[in-house]
Amino acid sequence: MTETISKVTPLRRKRKCPECNRESSREHFPFCSERCKAVDLNRWLAGSYVIPDPSVSAGNDEEES
Repeated sequence: MTETISKVTPLRRKRKCPECNRESSREHFPFCSERCKAVDLNRWLAGSYVIPDPSVSAGNDEEES
């Protein structure tokens, strides 16, 4: 029985936590802890992360011309 357990491969390969670069944990993937997960969520909610919308900037240029 122990032989089959040791041969099981993980579902995801381990990565570095995007916040602190420690090894990620399965419970908080892709983060290493609840704290790093909360820090990232706070940055999204505060507006620190912005996904640019090219159609908005392209639309402004056309209207001005």
